[in-house]
Amino acid sequence: MAARRAPKGPATRVRHLLALDASTVMARFAARQDSMVGLFSRLRDRAPMLSVLDTRFDTITFGELSLLEPVEQRAVSRFHEVLGELRWYLAYTEDMPLQVQTRLTGSARRLEAAFRELVATIGPPEADGARVLEVEVVSKAGRRPRPSRPG
Repeated sequence: MAARRAPKGPATRVRHLLALDASTVMARFAARQDSMVGLFSRLRDRAPMLSVLDTRFDTITFGELSLLEPVEQRAVSRFHEVLGELRWYLAYTEDMPLQVQTRLTGSARRLEAAFRELVATIGPPEADGARVLEVEVVSKAGRRPRPSRPG
């Protein structure tokens, strides 16, 4: 069983940067979610809530996104659509702080689900990229099993 590294082409770097950006947004949101509403309530300023959800995704180009496979593009799009909906709500809501807190809790669940889908599709952010393993299945008797037929 030999391990080798996946090639580090442009698509791999784009995937990594997208995963890293999404991971940073999620960590920041988790760390500051409770204080977001408190600041909004006290200061009546939306900027602290919106800055927590800042992303570098707005700077990515169509050419860079076209390096990804369609299923990857959908996962990236889904995550950023959910994030964009939350940003829109926070930017323009007229709700009182208690309602904002309730909405944040529900949005956090949707955003977490979209993030899990994103990471499952494009991989987690890793400094070295994803490992690729080449394996050969061998039966206990040392013979190769016959391939199963789709049923």
